[in-house]
Amino acid sequence: MRSDGRKPNQLREMKIDLDYLEYRAGSCLIRCGKTQVLCAVTVENRVPPFLLGKGQGWLTAEYSLLPSSTKERTQREANKGRLNGRTQEVRRFIGRSLRPIFNLHFIGERTFIIDCDVIQADGGTRTAAVNGAFIALSSAVNKMMVNKEFSTFPILDYVAATSVGIVNNQMMLDLDYEEDSNAEIDMNLVMTGRGKFIEVQATAEKMPISRKEFDQLLELGSTGIKEIIELEKKLLGSG
Repeated sequence: MRSDGRKPNQLREMKIDLDYLEYRAGSCLIRCGKTQVLCAVTVENRVPPFLLGKGQGWLTAEYSLLPSSTKERTQREANKGRLNGRTQEVRRFIGRSLRPIFNLHFIGERTFIIDCDVIQADGGTRTAAVNGAFIALSSAVNKMMVNKEFSTFPILDYVAATSVGIVNNQMMLDLDYEEDSNAEIDMNLVMTGRGKFIEVQATAEKMPISRKEFDQLLELGSTGIKEIIELEKKLLGSG
């Protein structure tokens, strides 16, 4: 039994407040256990210079930990004058997770910017951000379809992310901070609704693992992602 009472193969309770913000095209506040992330979509009628005149759009993501989100205050990166390596890596991770299921040729010369701000961090902030970003993006696109801003629906599939790991020789799904900090191996998975992989991030922190254990972790994570996608379908009115 884990510190929060979950079974090893059990996700943290997930709660989502859809369209949490008034001024954004789409938004949500996603809670995964104690981790809370606010995701919001802004749509701009422009594209980066490398896409000018190509008749397609772009999707990018921003990510930040708010100062009060961690036990020790996190310094604002604006005060440092630069983004740290982890922040840059996570924002790219979110963008990479969404672009494969978002047809950029269907949206015209627009840029979708998804801001993911961590209000409270207890492990799994990047995977929660991917899930929240997808939900916020879907909300924005649904509204734009109603307003006939697209001729073809640009979202090709559902997407969801979760973490798995081995902690004290036990395989676990959806690690919190304490579990992640003590894991022998931790892995982040991003998959589509059709069961295809978008990204696998895995690191053996303390010991190498076998191919059999790796495959078992993939299966455990896949099961968790299926649950998250079912929740997304119910929330977005497709399940």
